[in-house]
Amino acid sequence: MKTVNEVDFMADCAHARQIDKIGVPYIEHVRAVAAGLAPFGDELVMAGLLHDIIEDTDWTAEQLRDAGIPDRVVSAVEAVTNQKGTPYEEKIRRITSSRDATLVKIADNAHNSHPDRAAQLPEEKRARLAAKYRAARDVLWAAADHRDIEAIVRIVNPSLLDELRERQATGE
Repeated sequence: MKTVNEVDFMADCAHARQIDKIGVPYIEHVRAVAAGLAPFGDELVMAGLLHDIIEDTDWTAEQLRDAGIPDRVVSAVEAVTNQKGTPYEEKIRRITSSRDATLVKIADNAHNSHPDRAAQLPEEKRARLAAKYRAARDVLWAAADHRDIEAIVRIVNPSLLDELRERQATGE
């Protein structure tokens, strides 16, 4: 079985030369997602590191398994991977059938929603993505334990803690 450090190296190699929507090396995003999953153990950290590898590189689920990535990790990665022709809202609903995938996507959503990242986007794109990510949180957060959500957002995007407390107070 691979270690977290080995999986981090795999992710770094796989995402080499990729940049994200704000122009920083893509590996920073997957590492931020993985950091938010640290309270849940090494396998979820690995899933965070690899969460976009099937979608954004030439790696396949089969190759990940052949490389020694645990099935639990690959299953979570497969669950959060976009499928051609599947609308985003449907993907989010599908993800909630797996606790692991839900936690990975909550961490991904939290990092994508970070105000420091959003501030670097053009206003129109920022507003569109903010609405998309908030709608996704409606579904994802309803499918997860409040303490798990809080553990993730406290690490990845503490600015979401107020939203989380507000939702908890109103019973959402």
